[in-house]
Amino acid sequence: MFAVHLLAFYFSKLKEDQIKKVDRFLYHMRLSDDTLLDLMTRFQGEMEKGLGRDTHPTACVKMLPTFVRSIPDGSEKGEFLALDLGGSKFRVLTVQVSEEGKRNVHMESQFYPTPKEIIQGSSSQLFDYVADCVADFMKTRNMTHKKLPLGLTFSFPCHQTKLEEGILLSWTKKFKVRGAQDTNVVSSLSKSLKRHKDIDVDVLALVNDTVATMMTCAYDDPYCEVGVIIGTGTNACYMEDMSNIDLVEGDEGRMCINTEWGAFGEDGSLEDIRTEFDREIDLGSINPGKQLFEKMISGLYLGELVRLILLKMTKAGLLFRGEKSSVLFTKGKIETRHVAAMEKYKEGLQNTREILREMGLEPSEEDCVAVQHVCTIVSFRSANLLAAALAAILTRLRENKKLTRLRTTVGMDGTLYKTHPQYPKRLHKVVRKLVPNCDVRFLLSESGSAKGAAMVTAVAARLQAQRKLIDEVLSQFQLTREHLVSVKSKMRAEMDYGLKKATQPLATVKMLPTYVCAMPDGTEKGKYLALDLGGTNFRVLLVKIRSGRRSVRMYNKIFAIPLEIMQGTGEELFDHIVHCIADFLDYMGIKGASSLPLGFTFSFPCKQTGLDKGILVEWTKGFKATDCEGEDVVEMLREAIKRRNEFELDIVAVVNDTVGTMMTCGYEDPDCEIGLIAGTGSNVCYMEEMGNIELVDGDEGKMCINTEWGGFGDNGCLDEIRTQYDVEVDEGSLNPGKQRYEKMTSGMYLGEIVRQILIDLTKHGLLFRGQISERLRTRGIFETKFLSQIESDRLALLQVRRILQQLGLDSTCDDSIVVKEVCGAVSRRAAQLCGAGLAAIVEKRREDRKVERLKITVGVDGTLYKLHPHFSRILRETVKDLAPQCDVTFMLSEDGSGKGAALITAVAKRLQLRKDN
Repeated sequence: MFAVHLLAFYFSKLKEDQIKKVDRFLYHMRLSDDTLLDLMTRFQGEMEKGLGRDTHPTACVKMLPTFVRSIPDGSEKGEFLALDLGGSKFRVLTVQVSEEGKRNVHMESQFYPTPKEIIQGSSSQLFDYVADCVADFMKTRNMTHKKLPLGLTFSFPCHQTKLEEGILLSWTKKFKVRGAQDTNVVSSLSKSLKRHKDIDVDVLALVNDTVATMMTCAYDDPYCEVGVIIGTGTNACYMEDMSNIDLVEGDEGRMCINTEWGAFGEDGSLEDIRTEFDREIDLGSINPGKQLFEKMISGLYLGELVRLILLKMTKAGLLFRGEKSSVLFTKGKIETRHVAAMEKYKEGLQNTREILREMGLEPSEEDCVAVQHVCTIVSFRSANLLAAALAAILTRLRENKKLTRLRTTVGMDGTLYKTHPQYPKRLHKVVRKLVPNCDVRFLLSESGSAKGAAMVTAVAARLQAQRKLIDEVLSQFQLTREHLVSVKSKMRAEMDYGLKKATQPLATVKMLPTYVCAMPDGTEKGKYLALDLGGTNFRVLLVKIRSGRRSVRMYNKIFAIPLEIMQGTGEELFDHIVHCIADFLDYMGIKGASSLPLGFTFSFPCKQTGLDKGILVEWTKGFKATDCEGEDVVEMLREAIKRRNEFELDIVAVVNDTVGTMMTCGYEDPDCEIGLIAGTGSNVCYMEEMGNIELVDGDEGKMCINTEWGGFGDNGCLDEIRTQYDVEVDEGSLNPGKQRYEKMTSGMYLGEIVRQILIDLTKHGLLFRGQISERLRTRGIFETKFLSQIESDRLALLQVRRILQQLGLDSTCDDSIVVKEVCGAVSRRAAQLCGAGLAAIVEKRREDRKVERLKITVGVDGTLYKLHPHFSRILRETVKDLAPQCDVTFMLSEDGSGKGAALITAVAKRLQLRKDN
């Protein structure tokens, strides 16, 4: 028993001594945590260089765009061919992707050799040989009658400008084909395939084996957004934000980047950790000075590294009693498979002894321990270096997503990862130590990269089909210049109908006289009350105007109009308004003041027979109070004040909010004679020549006309550009068939149009995995403010996804892009339609004033114009295009239409005073 313990002690002591001896000899191959963290930082810097347009040419890590924009979503289906070219053998496969939702793939494949004369011959020989093998594969499986899309996994650095194109940058591994570098490998393969008249194959996608690995794993795990190969060679890819890729146009979505990290260090950035053995490997390779990172970590070189180390240790008398063997002098004699076998748990020492003996060596027990430890250090260094680079990618992903903690999956492939008994465990451990704020799952690609090529092709086919359907939907919102010219002409015709006594009753653009006949001249002064009713909020203001200095001070209070009041009786509505006025007068301490002149901004269509007389034509914007339509709203307000019997007010004017906006801006700019509201509702007013207004007596001077253009198109004249979604929104509204132009252009409806489109796209499986959430079914849930947020240029897609999540929509990155496109199409059309209508008005003013060129200002208010990131620009561009002889200035009304009502009241008082005198 004692002898057994003694032997065990001796062996452990022997092992310890040998390990220390090897550790001292290979000191520079052991990497500390600080060194690995420093390598992470260096690699992140190289990634930045590779992504930058200016720095890319000199970057070692090329960060090549792959034009793979999306990972599988489970809806892919069909039959595809795949090729996997990049090693000592290549594979042809047929991949059958199951019907939607089952995530099932059936594959049949065949390996073909790549003889030395082929991989070191000419380009035409290589691709002709590959095409011959594809034809053979299809014939033996009776597939020659089928037209099949093909995905090519091509495991060499390529510059891509699209998915189906790749310019070979350089050969790696053992390939040295002449005449292929700097040529399009897809074109070369397609040309060779076309020689076979009995097969019909389209090459749809070229992918790197690393990209294919990521796509294979992503089909099983949607969290997979990184692919790593560690086999004969090594590489990594990951999904990068488009906004960070200077080499590709566009900022939306993500694209897979093929890092080509094997070249890391070619600029000398790894010289402090490269050893004499790394340099010797490099000098003896077919591409000296290239792929330096790959030569330190990949399966093609690890066995050779071990051989060089063992040779030097033997020469130093540290192994095999200093007796050199021809094996140790023979390049490639120790392979990575030997390294893996020597490190096998429990069996490793026995394997080491047998492998060394097969090579003609006579190892002692000490030699076996030392050789095994050399293998451990070499392969552990490989895992450490790979972990540092991978940790840099994971950190970048987390920072791109602005997360404190990242959950992600890394798809893994390669013989070193698959066959080395210790490698995966070491790699996982180091990665998790370097990025403790990342929850990383490592998923082995069971089916190889060829399945991934098929998945890229399947995704490309799905996206192609989806893109076609989405484009068909959104094309309905694309207005040509001819469309806009037609809208402008029809608007002008409707305006003329509205101004004429005979045609006004049938006109959709009512052209209501407002009895506002003058603009402010700066002499107005005094205190005025103003009311502003036009939405769910009601505002009461006290406006103090100081004469001559164009100085206005305002005090106001906002009150809510509850839904039950909006849709109750007229008496309840006006009693509520008077209650709010009383509250404001109390608040301002002026309830006992003598009768104040009052201007009432009433933002609904009214037929006026005087400045203080307004008969409500119809409610809009959700109001439905009974017993109001056909009644004089000023009289209804006076009656409500009498019922309250607490104060008296001098109601001088009832004005539309659009008129109020024009007057507010006209107070600052004498050229302003048009008012535009582009907000919850949409409307325009302008100063018309009295001679053109048949509804009002008199030909002298001008009067403001409230166009009430929201009803434009109610006679069907816009039907050619109305879509099914406009019809659905109209039919679901409170006033079907009415205000059709407003329903295509105003904030109250744009979000609802978007919602209808999203439902339709989801029904067709083009969004949200085909799942229509209950929230999406809810009318009004998609408010127009969401369009403004989603279309913001400063907003990343990640934030768009968060907005959609607030609406109960679990979106992918691709979904977010489509939603943003939908919002853009709807809001762009709205701005163009609004611009076409406005162009008709400015052109009319130019013609009426009989000038060659008109200078005019449009006063503008409304949340859509103010808050939407693109609406105002598109509207202005449309007006400029359709009214080229008009120099139009757009002036934002900062103080709202309430101030305008007070100014109208002040102007009316000024004119009355002048008349009385």
